Amino acid sequence: MNELVRNLPSPTLPGLQLPCLNTGNYKGWLYKWTNYLKGYQRRWFVLSNGLLSYYRTQAEMAHTCRGTIPLATAHIEVGDTCHLVLTSGGRSYHLKATSEGECQRWVSALQQARANSTLLMHHSDDSGDEGPIPQEDRALTQGVLKTLASKLDDLSTCNELIGKHGAALQRSLSELEELRGSADGTDRVKAVNERATLFRITSNAMINACRDFLDVAESHGRRWQKTLQYEREQRHHLEETIEQLAKQHNNLERAWRENPTSYTGVERSQEGDASDENDEAEFFDAMEDSPAFITVTASGAIQHKRSGSNQSMTSGGMSNDWTHNENDTSGTNHMQLRRTRRSRIPDKPNYSLNLWSIMKNCIGKDLSKIPMPVNFNEPLSMLQRLTEDLEYSELLDRASRCHSSLEQMCLVAAFSVSSYSTTVHRTAKPFNPLLGETYELDRLEEYGYRSISEQVSHHPPAAAHHVTSQRGWTLWQHITIDSKFRGKYISVVPLGNIHLVFHSSGNHYVWSKVTSTVHNIIVGKLWIDQSGDIDIVNNTTKDTCRLKFCPYSYFSRDVPRKVTGVIEDRDGTAHYILSGTWDDKMESAKIVDSSQGCGGSEGKQKTVYQTLQPKLLWKKYPLPDNAENMHYFSSLALTLNEQEDGIAPTDSRLRPDQRLMEAGVWDEANTHKQRLEECQRLERKKREAQASQALEEGQDLECYRPLWFEKRADDTTGESTYVYRGGYWEAKERQDWSQCPEIF
Repeated sequence: MNELVRNLPSPTLPGLQLPCLNTGNYKGWLYKWTNYLKGYQRRWFVLSNGLLSYYRTQAEMAHTCRGTIPLATAHIEVGDTCHLVLTSGGRSYHLKATSEGECQRWVSALQQARANSTLLMHHSDDSGDEGPIPQEDRALTQGVLKTLASKLDDLSTCNELIGKHGAALQRSLSELEELRGSADGTDRVKAVNERATLFRITSNAMINACRDFLDVAESHGRRWQKTLQYEREQRHHLEETIEQLAKQHNNLERAWRENPTSYTGVERSQEGDASDENDEAEFFDAMEDSPAFITVTASGAIQHKRSGSNQSMTSGGMSNDWTHNENDTSGTNHMQLRRTRRSRIPDKPNYSLNLWSIMKNCIGKDLSKIPMPVNFNEPLSMLQRLTEDLEYSELLDRASRCHSSLEQMCLVAAFSVSSYSTTVHRTAKPFNPLLGETYELDRLEEYGYRSISEQVSHHPPAAAHHVTSQRGWTLWQHITIDSKFRGKYISVVPLGNIHLVFHSSGNHYVWSKVTSTVHNIIVGKLWIDQSGDIDIVNNTTKDTCRLKFCPYSYFSRDVPRKVTGVIEDRDGTAHYILSGTWDDKMESAKIVDSSQGCGGSEGKQKTVYQTLQPKLLWKKYPLPDNAENMHYFSSLALTLNEQEDGIAPTDSRLRPDQRLMEAGVWDEANTHKQRLEECQRLERKKREAQASQALEEGQDLECYRPLWFEKRADDTTGESTYVYRGGYWEAKERQDWSQCPEIF
């Protein structure tokens, strides 16, 4: 029974003599080739455990490794004049030492480390550092498994025999007890002795079989255990590496955003903060994503010469300073506000929750269909976020007083950009409104407008919004949100158009929104970016404005969040240049001359515009004190969820989960959120069942109809859109909400 075990090959190689390993580290300075712009750069190299790691400085060893070269699979080539080349994983590393002696010491240390790593990887049974399983190891493993199966059969047989002989011995002892003192007692004692001998022999066989099984299992179990431990360590090391790379990526992005000018062009310092990955990066022409024009400010003499024509554009005796040096609130602050609005909400609780743990299984899905706790929301609904577009409504008040459509276009463009200024720190997700949910904002006394919005569709989520101002303008929009989770980021694409009409001139402006992207979903601090183009068209005069939101880029020399634009008349003649950032301010500069400049990227010529000094159109209001603990809400956003009297029972202010979240009671808010979402799912299934039944019966079932908006064909685009049908403010005045459904 022990013969097979004796004949098994040993897992170790008795003839193999491993060299004595040097457990110390070899460290020193070497020069590493980066790229043709920088050439060789000084790096601190550390050789340890068969890995060659390098850093920019010795201080970086505590937190940032710039790269690691495994020597077990590396090829070492010695060149002339202190050069050596390491090739690993299809990538070559060109290194240079300061002297021949230093180079020779490095080569010896690298070759010794490579030899040790190779021997340990292929032959050491104790290390568990094994590559792919060779054919002979696979055969050995199969033989061991067969041996273990045979030993198990032997153990099973011995177990049956022990049970059989043990029962016989027990019966004999019972009979002997009954026959004590009788004549045939001697024969019974003899039978008991024989059965006891059989039991002892069987027990010994059982013990030997157990010992054999244990020897085989121990001799190979150690090897398997170390192999398993190696795989676990490799997986853990891979996870740590991915996390470290993600953190370094986030640190680099943050450093770039904080001081972008120190990273541009070839003026970056030799010991800058950019990682070595950028050292080998390919540099592209930065003109590809830049505007198709160049702006040059005109001299003072030209400005004086052109001043008469510039003033002539502002007819009606109106001041030429229609742009204003600061945000013009003179039209709103001359009156005493009849109500003091709140300026604080409860501080946001410090609840930690891993976003990646929830969203890693939702890659590629529609964000509106992902059930998420309130921890990732802000205590406002999407309807209220739409209403936040009115934060800088005074821009439209000023635009309504403009007699020039081109100057009016400048202010409309500034208004379209200003709606994104509140999002720069707002990475949390607003609540998805329930079907039929509404939100009103009555600022007639303070700012001369009132707004009503309603959720008109649930899947896809769509909202309709209507604003009427006593100061000469009306705005409406129908927006459908298309949001996708892409693994590292979330993209939110608003579909639909925004319409704006000025009462006095009849100018009708139409534009759409750009794409919003939330980055660093896996690791790091969340940050938001806006990218894309906004085409604003005056359907009355055919004036146009194209605004370009430049996406964030490591290699761009422009300021982050940059927005540029050109305003042209119906003949395509440019009149104004717009520039600024979507999180701070926008300026306009009147064009006084234009010419064709030299070629840009791909041989395209750029137009050079000569302009007057730029004037401020819009500047962002500072955030309230303690905004970082109040979801980074602006002054207007802090008032959006404030309780109002006489509002509709479907208003977002009355939504219980949203109110509980604002109060900081997040556990109860999650409970109510799940209840509301489940009720909405049941209601949707009920409507789908009714539609199916009506279809089977050949009847026409009317689809869901919003209460305050109706579907019409757009006069300009021909597309189907929701517009305000009227009746809300009349119903509020009568306090007749009998038509409103119970959704909360």
